[in-house]
Amino acid sequence: MLCLVSRKIEMDAAFFNNVGSEQRSEGDGSENSSSRSGVGGGMFEYFGWVYHLGLNKLGHEYCHLRFLFIRGKYVEMYKRDPHENPGIKPIRRGAVGPTLMVEELGRRKVQHGGKGGDIYVLRFYNRLDETKKGEIACATAGEAQKWMEAFDQAKQQAEYELARGASARNKLNMEEEIDLEGHRPRVRHYAHGLKRLIKIGQGPETLLRQSSSLGPNSSEGYFQTDFGDAVEAYEWKCVRTVNGVRIFQDVANTESGKGVIVKAVGVIEATADTAFEVILNTARHQRYEWDTLTGDLELIDSYDGYFDVVYGTFDPMYLSRWHSKKDFLFSRQWFRGQDGTYTILQFPAIHKKKPKRSGYHRTKINPSSWEIRNLNASMGSNTPRCLVTQMVEIPSKGWWRWKKNHFSNFEKSVPYALLCQVAGLKDYIGANPALKFKSAASVIKSKVPDGPVSNAEYEAEAVQDEFYDAISAGSSSSDEESESDELDQKDAKVKLKNVAWAISSLALKRASIANANKELDPKAAPITIDTKQFHGSFCKGNDEADTNCWTSPSGMGFMIRGKTYLEDNSKVKGGDPLLKLIAVDWFKVDKAIDRFALHPRCLIQSEAGKKLPFVLIFNLQVPAKPNYSLVLYYAADRPPNPNSLFAKFVDGSDMFRDARLKLIPSIAEGYWMVKRAVGTKACLLGKAVSCKYLRQDNFLEIDVDIGSSSVARSIIGLVLGYVTNIVVDLAILIEAKEEAELPEYILGTVRLNRVKLESAVHLEV
Repeated sequence: MLCLVSRKIEMDAAFFNNVGSEQRSEGDGSENSSSRSGVGGGMFEYFGWVYHLGLNKLGHEYCHLRFLFIRGKYVEMYKRDPHENPGIKPIRRGAVGPTLMVEELGRRKVQHGGKGGDIYVLRFYNRLDETKKGEIACATAGEAQKWMEAFDQAKQQAEYELARGASARNKLNMEEEIDLEGHRPRVRHYAHGLKRLIKIGQGPETLLRQSSSLGPNSSEGYFQTDFGDAVEAYEWKCVRTVNGVRIFQDVANTESGKGVIVKAVGVIEATADTAFEVILNTARHQRYEWDTLTGDLELIDSYDGYFDVVYGTFDPMYLSRWHSKKDFLFSRQWFRGQDGTYTILQFPAIHKKKPKRSGYHRTKINPSSWEIRNLNASMGSNTPRCLVTQMVEIPSKGWWRWKKNHFSNFEKSVPYALLCQVAGLKDYIGANPALKFKSAASVIKSKVPDGPVSNAEYEAEAVQDEFYDAISAGSSSSDEESESDELDQKDAKVKLKNVAWAISSLALKRASIANANKELDPKAAPITIDTKQFHGSFCKGNDEADTNCWTSPSGMGFMIRGKTYLEDNSKVKGGDPLLKLIAVDWFKVDKAIDRFALHPRCLIQSEAGKKLPFVLIFNLQVPAKPNYSLVLYYAADRPPNPNSLFAKFVDGSDMFRDARLKLIPSIAEGYWMVKRAVGTKACLLGKAVSCKYLRQDNFLEIDVDIGSSSVARSIIGLVLGYVTNIVVDLAILIEAKEEAELPEYILGTVRLNRVKLESAVHLEV
């Protein structure tokens, strides 16, 4: 259970992995109206049940149910709900400081109260000293993401107070280093001056849920069409319907001779969290009710919280006349996007723990993927809905044979059994009311009038202990050895959202008409940029046939926010980039490079580079063995316009940059599973990975640490395995959140054509 305030603002979130579920004030129907609210509009409060993980003084692991409060920048932890137990004292308390980092560690199995289950773990640490750390866990990935937003809100509140000129004492207190393994901090008292809250999630009894009782989080969906933020080459044709589930074939590349891509699509009356948990759950008694093929599953191994290997058996008597039993192994890799969409990739696998078994024929399950995303509730209904899509790769010969025979044998094939999983999932959830929880989002109004709430009104005294003390793994009291009492669930109501998304697809045929030139100084005379003066270590391609090279495509392949986006969520095709890509460096390094612009080999250090009005240096740090750095140089023919959004980003705070820097990825050519992993949705980089900025002279350098996110590491690991056979398009832009900032424009693009890892040049740091 998690309670969030009704407004969400721009967030300083360099340490987030999966952020995207937005909260709105009561009656707010615009996707971004909440983003326009400032922190100073009032204090925010978040609260809910979590698990506190760590080691006790004897070195034993514990997993305790705790009630967590976030008030402004302060954090409190209770053994019981203080709403139902007035006067109860928090067992831990601390302040969120500017060095707090939050990392989502993914799914983990734990034991609590004699029962086992899966939870989603968040790790907290001090970026200046990673030995100072702690962990909490939540019931679903959606709740974990909301807690990440809550901590980011607290961090932004601290930044806001500093920006408003907080006292030197408070500034000093926020910068003090603390001992995570030390004593529990003293308890202090605060006033409760809050505005309005939203209660989200279920009670503690559903945190560690069993297979018969899944407690979903009320993630809210925004993307009602099948469009991403990059134009894809799929052309889907409906070829069958099974129990209300449509089966499509991709007919865009029917003559390619490769495997045929088929997908099943169905709308399920449950949240995406619920559907995701059912799909991932390996409990036999549950899978027997909906999965005809992979009902008998055994978890063999798991890695990093986002990847596991499962073993399964099935009796083919339902698929063919042959009765020899079959077994299989496949890996599952999953992640949650910033928009709340889940993606699960399933590949055939081998594992030393499961060699071939006597009496069973080892077979390969077709490569497949799941995509689960929330939909808005129907008009007049509070029932949550999600769109579930399963894509399966089928050998082309078998597919054409089945089509010619009017699908007479298709119903007895493994691919057909896979595609029927969507229909089985839909019927199973529909027949189990326990899985169709009400969307637990309710607005709780306080008696405090609207308006700014000062720091003095909120806190009774300064807190010198940072948050790590409030959540540290160590404990000096028996309070951490005991369990908390059970609490009752409370009913909640659902907020209906704006359905203006219905007309958003009409914008797809419109081209962007943004006048990006207003972002550059109109008083400065533009210069002519001669790209022949600049030479990076990675070569530029002459045409599409070239490989191991880069080019700079137009922005027409990317969808960006249009002029009326705040009213109707419409997106338009991007125009020409504002900045010109003049060179690319491709380095192999022993460790990640920060502040590369100061390195003698950086292009900006050349005489020609120093004469450019402005250069954006985009340093993508790729974790691997060895590490790589892809450095993109974007030049402007004039300096930024001092009154523009571009200048605000270039010269603004890191908090503002993290909240606005956006990347749109797209696999233009390549294996379809890699396309599903990368996706085409825009990603706020500062909310997904750690970004560092260096502003000097005529340049801004952005160092993007892909390795700072376990999800990003997982995806980039998959991409590197296919990198020599794929074409990657990237677009960089600044997210527009105010009407005056619309329409958006693209800062720069790059196309990476079948990159060879061995072509990277070694760089001495």
